[in-house]
Amino acid sequence: MVQRSAGLLIYRYSDGTLEVLLVHPGGPYWARKDDGAWSIPKGLIDDNEDELGAARREAREEIGFDIDGTFAPLGEFKQPSGKIIVAWSVEADPAVNAETIVSNTFEMEWPPKSGSMQAFPEVDRAGWFPLPVAAQKILKGQRAILSEFAARLA
Repeated sequence: MVQRSAGLLIYRYSDGTLEVLLVHPGGPYWARKDDGAWSIPKGLIDDNEDELGAARREAREEIGFDIDGTFAPLGEFKQPSGKIIVAWSVEADPAVNAETIVSNTFEMEWPPKSGSMQAFPEVDRAGWFPLPVAAQKILKGQRAILSEFAARLA
């Protein structure tokens, strides 16, 4: 069965410039990656979970803020892995501060084959980016989400 994730493209206007919130994955494998490594806040949809509810839950888990507002569906986007991301756009509450995110954690064996488990944040940082910069930062498979959002604004 194809994995399905749900996520939010959170945006704001700052000094007249449209910006989107992207998150950078935590853990040692992503530590030195920047361009092409960022994502919208998103995650797997639990069994029998409402897709928008899952997107909101994942945002709360990854950035530590409850996201409310008018959610506009952007569609479904197939990733190179075959996973499907269902995405919505929503304008951010001014309280959403990329500098103060709080993410949940995950555990993994690190270093590999050491037998030692370490905890890492699921998201180690977040940032607000204008669309052209966001297109460089975001994972290749998620660029279509930004394109769809930009097309709907035009």
